[in-house]
Amino acid sequence: MKKILLIDDDRSIHVLVSRALENSGFEVHAATSKQAGLEAMETMKPDVVLLDIILPDCSGLEAFQQIRQLDGHLPVIFITGSGTSDTAIEAMKLGGFDYIHKPVDLNQLETLVERAAASRRMAAVPVGMREILEPDEKGDAFVGRCSAMQEVFKAIGRVAPQNIPVLIRGESGTGKELVARAVFQHGSRADGPFLAVNCAALSETLLESELFGHEKGSFTGAHERRIGKFEQCSGGTIFLDEVGDMTPLVQSKVLRLLQEQKFERVGGNETISTDVRIISATNRNLEEMCEEGEFRSDLFYRLNGFTINLPPLRERGDDRVMLFQHFLALLNRELTREVEGIAPDALHMLMEYDWPGNVRELQSVLKQAMLQASGAVLMAVHLPEYISDALSNYESGTGAGPQSDRDGWSIRSMIDQHLAKNPDDLYADMLSWLETNLLSQVLQHTKGNQSEAARLLGITRGSLRNKIRAHNISISQVVSLKDDMDSGELAEQEDTEPDPDEVAAT
Repeated sequence: MKKILLIDDDRSIHVLVSRALENSGFEVHAATSKQAGLEAMETMKPDVVLLDIILPDCSGLEAFQQIRQLDGHLPVIFITGSGTSDTAIEAMKLGGFDYIHKPVDLNQLETLVERAAASRRMAAVPVGMREILEPDEKGDAFVGRCSAMQEVFKAIGRVAPQNIPVLIRGESGTGKELVARAVFQHGSRADGPFLAVNCAALSETLLESELFGHEKGSFTGAHERRIGKFEQCSGGTIFLDEVGDMTPLVQSKVLRLLQEQKFERVGGNETISTDVRIISATNRNLEEMCEEGEFRSDLFYRLNGFTINLPPLRERGDDRVMLFQHFLALLNRELTREVEGIAPDALHMLMEYDWPGNVRELQSVLKQAMLQASGAVLMAVHLPEYISDALSNYESGTGAGPQSDRDGWSIRSMIDQHLAKNPDDLYADMLSWLETNLLSQVLQHTKGNQSEAARLLGITRGSLRNKIRAHNISISQVVSLKDDMDSGELAEQEDTEPDPDEVAAT
């Protein structure tokens, strides 16, 4: 349960906030003065602090500075009765998380507290890069021994101390947030703030305001001046998730910030200087987006100071068994269960499944299965039904399993399978899946000749190469999958001098 410390001398606020947040699953401790609040911090170790601007024994800014000295990563949300909010804005410049006006809007407060608690976890919960299976009491971990994950660990170690932008690439659910947190925690800015923004979750106006702030009256609904994340996070690190979804306007402003560390608030003329490190992440093909004019190539080169590529779960071999064991231990503690292992038939199903949702989907599947289980062993019958349905499709030749022919896969079946998992990125997943299958089938048709495949697809060879890299397509694999290639065709292909494109791609 997340712990909230409320420091306010108004006891009616104590009752109001406590009832609202406790009903939402938070544990609220109230204090009426700065001194009582600081003492409570020592004993309860809160996840979020709600701080009144005016206290009986000091100002809110003074209390905030002392809180920061005790815990530099603890998010503080200010409660202000003033209409101008000048003091709260000044506090946000110093690193406050956000502020809310009296009378308190309980829905807005709950949203802010949820965001602040997530920010606390990202900044303060350590990310370990290790092979152990038992999770720490407090911490998240990359678990893996495969060569691809070892390269990820090495890359984090190399780039974390350097003050350069990092671009994290990988499919949805592979753990890009963990990489960003690990880079931050092992870097030179680990004592500074760490804030995350999902660029796909906000409209252009809201994203621009979230990043750069705005002046009062700059757009409809801008009733007061707002401090943006880049100003608020000076001296720290910004994590821009789904950076490929930024609009051209926001891209141009982020580019200037990367070049000059300067920007203006929305609707403002004052040039503001900041000092932030940007870590970005995407599951999209930015090279292709640059080629098609959807993403600025100059911004891509700036963001791509160092690239970390995360492998999909289906390519991590026996790491999957380690992850099963790791999440069993983690979920046993979370759900107060005592599941000790996985039955052979269930383990076989989990190993054969393609995991399009990667590690995020794996954790969800195991959690659902453990809630169904009543004994100490996880059985096949406890797994979600769509897992067995997908495996049946693989075996019948209509699925997209790792070893199966994907030609007969039904688009309707693929959509149904994804909808069963309640996804938040179905559009991107389906586009990626369709493009992978299209490219694979065309390359099979051309026996791996990329020049001919590009002609049939109506795209340039450079664009085709980028797509092949983005989808991890191996020319040798797609050629060998063609069922109607007889031994004579294969011998003829082997005797033919290879196309230079084929050699470069493989």
